[in-house]
Amino acid sequence: MANLACSDTLIQIDHLCVEKGNKSLINDVSFSISRGEFVGLIGPNGAGKSTLLRCLYRYFQPSSGNLLFQGKPIEVVSLKQYAKQVAVVLQEVGNDFNLPVVDVILMGLTPHKPLFSNYTSDDRVKVMQSLNAVGLALKASQSFSSLSGGERQRVMIAKAMVQQPELLIMDEPTSHLDVKYQIQIMELAKAMNVTVIASFHDLNLAGALCERILVLKSGELVANGCPIDVLTSELLSAVFGVCAEVDMLHSGSKAIPHIRYHYGYI
Repeated sequence: MANLACSDTLIQIDHLCVEKGNKSLINDVSFSISRGEFVGLIGPNGAGKSTLLRCLYRYFQPSSGNLLFQGKPIEVVSLKQYAKQVAVVLQEVGNDFNLPVVDVILMGLTPHKPLFSNYTSDDRVKVMQSLNAVGLALKASQSFSSLSGGERQRVMIAKAMVQQPELLIMDEPTSHLDVKYQIQIMELAKAMNVTVIASFHDLNLAGALCERILVLKSGELVANGCPIDVLTSELLSAVFGVCAEVDMLHSGSKAIPHIRYHYGYI
């Protein structure tokens, strides 16, 4: 599959493969992400979405292929330098942090601070600004573990905000949230105006918010394009095994695909 050509590429992946225990999880995947893009990653369970994202935030090491960040092989970028530029929001946020919300968000500044240095008043101003942005200023001193799932995810977005990353990686961060929080979390991420790659279960949400969508099936990249071109009834049938019709909604000058599923599979 051809990559999208771009003179301002942040991430470049060429022929990436990941194998675990003689099983192929990612097979010959290639694509690029430009600075400022909001890219969605979709596919059925087991398609390789989390595996691919784990390679991007350096939890997994690819078996073969090339992964470039800002034009450099990812392995030559120090972990400290990478942590300054890449923030991660995962599907499951542990509720066992026995810390006030403000201290959890301060962790976002850790990659930028010298070892053993203290947080400054300016740091705490940045934290409160991020809390205001996610609507949680009144919960700054509350224990993180006492928050609801949606509130915890908003705290993690606030943590990413103070980190000021080049790239935000989100692995199905809305899967267990109510609809209101699903929309809110992804809109907050989009409002950060940084490069985002996020995996989705909700295809309508992906279609509404993403500028480009990557589709994985059985570890292979089977589609790469704008939502109105990718989210078709034919692709939904071939990749997800569902019957659906795709209508086009219009928000201003933007066309948004809206999926209507057919029922009766048993």
